[in-house]
Amino acid sequence: MPDYHPAEEAADTDRKAPQGSGPEPAVNHRTAPADAPAARGAAPADHTAAASRPVKPRALRALRRTLIALPVALGVLVAGSYTATALLDIPSPPMLAQLLTTEPSRQGDLFATRTIPASATPIPLPVHDEPLPATVPWKGERIPVEQFLATTHTNAFLVLRDGRLTHEWYRDGIGPTTRLSSWSAAKSVVSLLAGQAIEQGRLRESDRLVDILPRLKTGGAYDAITVRDLLDMTSGVDVPENYNEYYPLTGTARMYLTRDLPAFAHDHRDLQFPPGSQGAYRSIDTELLGQVLAKVQGRPLADLLADTIWVPMGAQDSATWNLDHEGGDEKAFCCINATARDYAKLGQLVLDNGRAQGRQIIPPAWIQRIATPAPHEVDGWGYSAQWWHPPGGNGKDYSALGVYGQYIYVDPVNRTVVVKLSDHGDQQDEQETFDALRAIAQSG
Repeated sequence: MPDYHPAEEAADTDRKAPQGSGPEPAVNHRTAPADAPAARGAAPADHTAAASRPVKPRALRALRRTLIALPVALGVLVAGSYTATALLDIPSPPMLAQLLTTEPSRQGDLFATRTIPASATPIPLPVHDEPLPATVPWKGERIPVEQFLATTHTNAFLVLRDGRLTHEWYRDGIGPTTRLSSWSAAKSVVSLLAGQAIEQGRLRESDRLVDILPRLKTGGAYDAITVRDLLDMTSGVDVPENYNEYYPLTGTARMYLTRDLPAFAHDHRDLQFPPGSQGAYRSIDTELLGQVLAKVQGRPLADLLADTIWVPMGAQDSATWNLDHEGGDEKAFCCINATARDYAKLGQLVLDNGRAQGRQIIPPAWIQRIATPAPHEVDGWGYSAQWWHPPGGNGKDYSALGVYGQYIYVDPVNRTVVVKLSDHGDQQDEQETFDALRAIAQSG
């Protein structure tokens, strides 16, 4: 989640005060003189029986208490929610509400960012139109490609064959220069940065996390986590993958919202299993890897990406990377916001063994690393250095994958890259989508 989406565990502060718990209004016990005019509200003698029914003082008092208590209760609730979000160091209630009503693909616009500039010499993708297959497999049948795109709430869909843009489609309201969120497809980009750092000798897969970030030392099993564990999702760190927007105070959802990622990492050092013993998808692993990279390289991740990948590969548009707060740390586990064409360029860079514009940008050894499944599967799928190896196919394809349906799919056998950016459900129909992408790749 891939990839994350945010806003995720509504506070359960909506408790109803017991009826009649408020103080009763004061009563005037003075007795009116005998010749005083009739009290206001006294019914004339000729009213109907229904109209002349006396108003019950108890009902009036209850109504008045309700009218007084309701705004007070709402005020307390609002004040409490602001206090709670401040104490938890997450966005304010209005921001959380805005997240709930914003499409996942555009939530990057709501958070602080660091810019990744376009290349000064951008290289447009060469265009060579080719038809797509009429149908693709989908849940035991074949459906038109247009239906596949609509069913999976696709925003952008691009196909590259041998580096040429053969198909480009956008839904209404989206275009070639629209930046869309990567969600966890960003993890695969962090992997490329890690490969560069390892090639430079600044990092080794055998390095222990706590030797690079001593503030995380526990004196226990956590201290055995290595860079390799983070890359292959075998750390065992117990931060569950929660993407429910209505439960934003647990797991990855909380990490997505926090305004202090280093503190979050420090506060979440419990283990679910011994490091290196098995695989389990955890966004915290990529977040820790990002913090390691920023430390050993001495620079923010967005700056690294700009200088070592984005500009050298000839990116056509600027991108952004969401931060935990203004001027803070990148959300390494998610949240690059870029155009579909530049995501396609990243896929082509990997397909071309790490080369672009005549330069070796990513070490060939690292491309081989991500193309070879690691020993431990992750949640039943092949996985290696932050890239997925979904079941089926020709056994050679792999992909970046983000929650809500973000794909940078690479098929080296058919020399094809497919980018699909969506607002589909939480980790929904992923195997079926890969089956469809494979059919498209193999149709060329």
